[in-house]
Amino acid sequence: MSVKRYLRVLRLFWGAAIAAEMEYRINFAIASITSLGNLAGSLFGLFLFYRTGYTFSGWQWEEALIVLGVFTLLQGFSATFLVPNLNRIVTHVEQGTLDFVLLKPISSQFWLSTRAVSLWGMPDLVFGMAILGYAGSKLGLTIANYLISAVPLLFGIASLYSLWFMLGSTSIWFVKVYNVTEVLRGLLEAGRYPIVAYPAAYRFFFTFVVPVAFLTTVPAQTMLGRVEITWITGAGLLAIALAWTSSAFWRFALRFYTSASS
Repeated sequence: MSVKRYLRVLRLFWGAAIAAEMEYRINFAIASITSLGNLAGSLFGLFLFYRTGYTFSGWQWEEALIVLGVFTLLQGFSATFLVPNLNRIVTHVEQGTLDFVLLKPISSQFWLSTRAVSLWGMPDLVFGMAILGYAGSKLGLTIANYLISAVPLLFGIASLYSLWFMLGSTSIWFVKVYNVTEVLRGLLEAGRYPIVAYPAAYRFFFTFVVPVAFLTTVPAQTMLGRVEITWITGAGLLAIALAWTSSAFWRFALRFYTSASS
């Protein structure tokens, strides 16, 4: 299929998904309250560090808020696009409906990754932008700062998607891997704070094992204009490598898939 046809399919997918979500509008209010509560908890946790004058090394209060804002944006992106799609891979394998996906004249990875969209992650996206706007105004950031930080942020989103998709793909062998994706989400919670907030061993783990630093700290540093180009390059290379690996891993996993009809 051409790119134009994929875009047309994507429009149909999301149009149908949004129409279905709008039937339960009260859920949006509940999601907004939940997101606001989570944000309040995050702000309170950060406040506990700074209330006595303590600061993370090289990070004043407003700069730490930038990291929290980026984290909140990623949380909203995950709730909007990743959770409603990638968490269902397990269900498709368990119930045998993956057969129908594989028979469709479209990339199965594309179908599984984009079939649904949830409006309930929108509050986090709005709150994340609000935090970035507030902290940026205090720090004197310009539009250019926000635009240049979009590059490593997109790299981080690609890396997060790839990791999540590969974990979902392991359901072909282990079927029920719900807890594995929850472990990943738990590890990503470390991105609420600058990576320097953690001991050296944890910083190594959250940079080179589970790349949390590339998801939140690097985009935040780029926005603040104090990141080295090597970190942005590393984020790009990591995103490309993980995207390629996720595609190759999916094709490899399908070789072991036993359809429900066989």
